[in-house]
Amino acid sequence: MKSKDKDYFLALFEVAKMINSSLEMTTVLEEIVKAVVKTMNVKASSIRLLDSKKRVLMMGAANGLSKGYIRKGPVLIKESGIDQQVMKGDTIWIKNACTDPKFQYGEGAKNEGIKSVLVLPVKSGKNIIGVLRVYTDNIREFGLEERRFLEAVANLSGIAIENCKFHNLLKTDYDLLIAHKYRIDDN
Repeated sequence: MKSKDKDYFLALFEVAKMINSSLEMTTVLEEIVKAVVKTMNVKASSIRLLDSKKRVLMMGAANGLSKGYIRKGPVLIKESGIDQQVMKGDTIWIKNACTDPKFQYGEGAKNEGIKSVLVLPVKSGKNIIGVLRVYTDNIREFGLEERRFLEAVANLSGIAIENCKFHNLLKTDYDLLIAHKYRIDDN
């Protein structure tokens, strides 16, 4: 095993361990994007989640991006050819986000110092519920092992997101049940 392979294995182990240690969505997503930046030695990473109407990708967590870039504007599926393709299940590599006409915020990418971007679908079962983005500050291609590592992280992210949603639903149901019980007991 090459040393880089070992790094991906350890990084995947750490991501899986962290996902299993928390049911707080924000905490889990922030740890995932941090792990991606550290492992891949890239400028930044983000996870965007599809809204309930499946029209907008909302920011879930980011690491390495400025607040200005994060607030650049909504990522509308209908205006982003790249995200339309990712929503079909494809992983998309953008060689230079500053000049690629399919990248929705090319000028913002230039101001942020972003060059290459890899965008992967975050899946839950057969549904795509968001995207994982990896940003570099130079033109960079991603090798097969790097893509496989990131696909594994994207898949684990989907599981983590669903776990957090189910936990919150169960917690809400439990709280409602307890509130109802106390109302009945008070009467």
